[in-house]
Amino acid sequence: MQVADVTSKEDYLPFRTYKTWFRITGSLDSDKLPLVVAHGGPGCTHDYVDSFKDIAALDGRPVIHYDQLGNGNSTRLPEMGPDFWTPALFLEELDTLLDHLGIRNRYAFLGQSWGGMLGAEHAVRQPPGLKALVIANSPADMHTWVAEANRLRLELPAEVQDTLLRHEQAGTLTDPEYIAASRVFYDRHVCRVSPWPPEVARTFAIMDEDNTVYRNMNGPTEFHVIGTMKDWTIEDRLHRIVAPTLLISGKHDEATPLVVKPYVDHVPNCEWVLFEHSSHMPHVEEKELCMRTVSEFLTRFDRG
Repeated sequence: MQVADVTSKEDYLPFRTYKTWFRITGSLDSDKLPLVVAHGGPGCTHDYVDSFKDIAALDGRPVIHYDQLGNGNSTRLPEMGPDFWTPALFLEELDTLLDHLGIRNRYAFLGQSWGGMLGAEHAVRQPPGLKALVIANSPADMHTWVAEANRLRLELPAEVQDTLLRHEQAGTLTDPEYIAASRVFYDRHVCRVSPWPPEVARTFAIMDEDNTVYRNMNGPTEFHVIGTMKDWTIEDRLHRIVAPTLLISGKHDEATPLVVKPYVDHVPNCEWVLFEHSSHMPHVEEKELCMRTVSEFLTRFDRG
């Protein structure tokens, strides 16, 4: 079956006084466990994780993508400052989505990068309807994330490191030279497919238009984290997760083994798959293998 054979539906749900865009690929009438996919950032869009819709064709399960508030097709709020953009906001939005779709009692959740952090925050509350959890390329502690990102940064060419440092010290973080130097890191540890696939490029282009959420919660780059999430950790709460969990990461990932290890160590029922030819986006870099891996994992819980 090809993805083109699977129907999809786009719509908006009311969230507070705003609108959250979502898309369902496949049918919620299926007896397969519906999969909710959350993008990263914070502040990306669904576009770069669009490939997970292929699972609907692979095994017949409905796959739900959504753009988190402030991002993509959902209500943009460039006037909102750091106090507004919190994990609690996005947890509330996720609950609203589950209720709107009528799947709160039975669903699976896949979160990529920040989306996996959101998924972990959701899962530690032990929602009874969460039957399976996939955490893709996600940190469990931002201090470890930053330390590892800066370790990887030290492996960049000296001139690239010098450019990054010079602009960070000067505060000129939107300078094209700084952005170009950052891209060297991204091409090694975020997406190693060159040129970037259109869906990946589209997410970054939209973020260039409006980086409100990313700027407030993260900061200017993956390794210069100065936003409200800079001290975030979930390590001491991971033991509360009861949902069967699949952890995925890439060999060249900015989410290094040290970054993802707390999930392996502390989530009681966690399996880890490392994609040998990927960095931060196995769903793009080793697409077919990644889709098959996730599908096979979720299929085990379709009757749960």
